[in-house]
Amino acid sequence: MANSGFRMEHDFLGEREIPNDKYYGVQTLRAKENFDITGIPISNEPFFIQAFGYVKKAAALANHDCGILNKEITDAICFASDQLIAGKYLDQFISDLIQGGAGTSCNMNVNEVIANIGLEKMGKAKGDYDHLHPNNHVNLSQSTNDAYPTAFRLALYLKISDFIKGLETLQQAFFKKGKEFDQVLKMGRTQLQDAVPMTLGQEFNAFATTIGEDVQRMREVQKLITEVNMGATAIGTGVNAPAGYAEKCVAHLQTVSGIPVVLAADLIEATYDTGAYVQLSGTMKRVAVKLSKICNDLRLLSSGPRCGFNEINLPAMQPGSSIMPGKVNPVIPEAMNQTCFYVIGADLTITMAAEAGQLQLNVMEPVIGFSLFTSLTYLTKACYMLQSKCVDGITANVERSKEMVMNSIGIVTQLNPVLGYEACAGIAREALQTGKSIHQITVLEKQLVNQEKWDEIFSIDNLLHPKFIV
Repeated sequence: MANSGFRMEHDFLGEREIPNDKYYGVQTLRAKENFDITGIPISNEPFFIQAFGYVKKAAALANHDCGILNKEITDAICFASDQLIAGKYLDQFISDLIQGGAGTSCNMNVNEVIANIGLEKMGKAKGDYDHLHPNNHVNLSQSTNDAYPTAFRLALYLKISDFIKGLETLQQAFFKKGKEFDQVLKMGRTQLQDAVPMTLGQEFNAFATTIGEDVQRMREVQKLITEVNMGATAIGTGVNAPAGYAEKCVAHLQTVSGIPVVLAADLIEATYDTGAYVQLSGTMKRVAVKLSKICNDLRLLSSGPRCGFNEINLPAMQPGSSIMPGKVNPVIPEAMNQTCFYVIGADLTITMAAEAGQLQLNVMEPVIGFSLFTSLTYLTKACYMLQSKCVDGITANVERSKEMVMNSIGIVTQLNPVLGYEACAGIAREALQTGKSIHQITVLEKQLVNQEKWDEIFSIDNLLHPKFIV
């Protein structure tokens, strides 16, 4: 007999007491006890639970269309699925994101919660599975091996959309600063050495442009995620599913989710293939590498304030030292750097997990899910952080930047068309050895060009928009 606050549930391993206020069942309880890895339950990914709601609703409707699920049970499953889609009952999803069994515990957590919500809707007690069963009804015509990856892909699609919004917001912030700084003269640098003049606006526009390229790459990889294997069941043969079920299920899935999912042409291949995850992860790594590079540049450009480049000022967010008074560190770009390092490392985890697939199934999909979910979440948050707490508040040190240009040896490059490379190299060498300015050597001492020609070559307009002057 169960205690008054509990109900008895059983699986083929035996019976367990389940608190009556819980909507999950015995298999979820076992998963909770077995897998305490990350401490992060699947409820931490609301899109994942929402996606499972779409999957289970579409499956129920397809099973009803095929004549193997009656209307009462179909309606109960659809009702319960809609609750998940609406974001309710999240606290009932307690399985760890990393788990053995290729996600079976996660799928059963969903099946049990939907069954018990549905039972209550039917006026039955939780656990009264004779009327609505987690396996026989909620999981009808399905396997973890098609339900889990399909829900995973739907969740990824939604999370990628959020990430793209974050990237676009950051991109626009850089474009805005590019316009603000379009007349700020500064020295361009290669190999951390003086190169030729440019504007700070050009530098910030380039940041925006490179982010825009990654927005396009993310949209491309998002399309790969829309191919699903619903109807494959265990290994892709469709065992235990009626004829026409797969096509009907995916059609319903398109309708209920609004996501343009398509049925894979080869369900055997689609059930074990993780290539889309590898490509998504590689694209995420690409984004992370480029965002980290941008943050490295922001830290360099703001270095100082007295003994560094000091061309820009980052917003002061917090005191930078427990011992050095007045020190302010570039903490926001630093936090983005570290987030990017995590994403880059997660790519190796995904690579190894994808490679570890064997025969007709890749059982390592939960760690792929964990890695992609966390990478997308963290990098999305970091994009908004960098935009709102850093880029929006950047200011330019206009005079400092101009002074470094005019005192730079690098501006001798502008004289190449007039004096030739050899003569300019000699001027640069003398300037480096003596500390004299290029102007002093070229105009005042050697009189290689007159002041009028110098002013033409080194006018602000010509430095910002170079013309070929001889």
